[in-house]
Amino acid sequence: MSVTTAAPLHWSKARPRPGALVRLFDHRLFLAMACLLPAAGLLLVFLTYPLGLGIWMAFTDTTIGRSGVWVGLENFEYLASDPIFWNAVFYSVFYTGIATFGKFALGLWLALLMNQHMPFKSLIRAIILLPWIVPTVLSAIAFWWIFDPQFSIISYVFVQVLGWRETNINFLGSEWPARFSLIAANIWRGIPFVAISLLAGLQTISPSLYEAALLDGASSWQRFRFITFPMLMPILAIVMTFSIIFTFTDFQLVYAITRGGPVNSTHLLATLAFQRGIPGGQLGEGAAIAVSMIPFLVFATLFSYFGLARRKWQQGEGND
Repeated sequence: MSVTTAAPLHWSKARPRPGALVRLFDHRLFLAMACLLPAAGLLLVFLTYPLGLGIWMAFTDTTIGRSGVWVGLENFEYLASDPIFWNAVFYSVFYTGIATFGKFALGLWLALLMNQHMPFKSLIRAIILLPWIVPTVLSAIAFWWIFDPQFSIISYVFVQVLGWRETNINFLGSEWPARFSLIAANIWRGIPFVAISLLAGLQTISPSLYEAALLDGASSWQRFRFITFPMLMPILAIVMTFSIIFTFTDFQLVYAITRGGPVNSTHLLATLAFQRGIPGGQLGEGAAIAVSMIPFLVFATLFSYFGLARRKWQQGEGND
């Protein structure tokens, strides 16, 4: 007689279904939106709202202490016939072009120099960063003293030490010397940003490319032209875009040294917008001047985009 024994049955308690709140926090889209919400709120409060308010005020006659009414393009029509505004447009473009060229020429040279093997390389990199670390207003005060017509160290060297001149140089007393003085100060401040950024790009280039070029008999200029420059193009596009934006919207350096003088010859659009809007009380007109800067900034952004698109084409990717 055979006896069959049945396997013991194990009963387990059914797992309870997670609640609605748990399912909500497990949802990826909800988590992404919850993480982005604080950043979106900050951008909305501190970026989108001021920008939208400034654009709206550009089409009104708002003044300090009085809300304005809609006047359409009246502010822009007035600026179109204002010679001081066009002088600020000219100097903003001139200031940005010359300063950006100077910063990139000297910054690229410093980056190539720091990319070589040399003693005290880390110390040299730290020293080069000093102009970028120093607060802008402090730099402006230093340059204001350097360009002072009576106590300038440059005038002291030329007059007292070298004897090349009989009188001190009045850097900020006339139109073009003041303009070039501001450009020199901006170049001095901007070189570290360009140099360190390009140095980071140079260190991503594989040394094997240079070794292969040396075996083929390429000269230093050919290695720079066909290896260094094309490989640096994405970094160059981004750094130049930021440099153009920082230079075109410069305010502290110019306002602290010249305040737009002499005779409004060194006004940038940013300083002119501040002068008309805050000390002058014409908030609508100042906002219109600030809004007129937007096309130039859009051009700088497009420059960066096309620089990156060219790099994608070189890598065989689609330009979408």
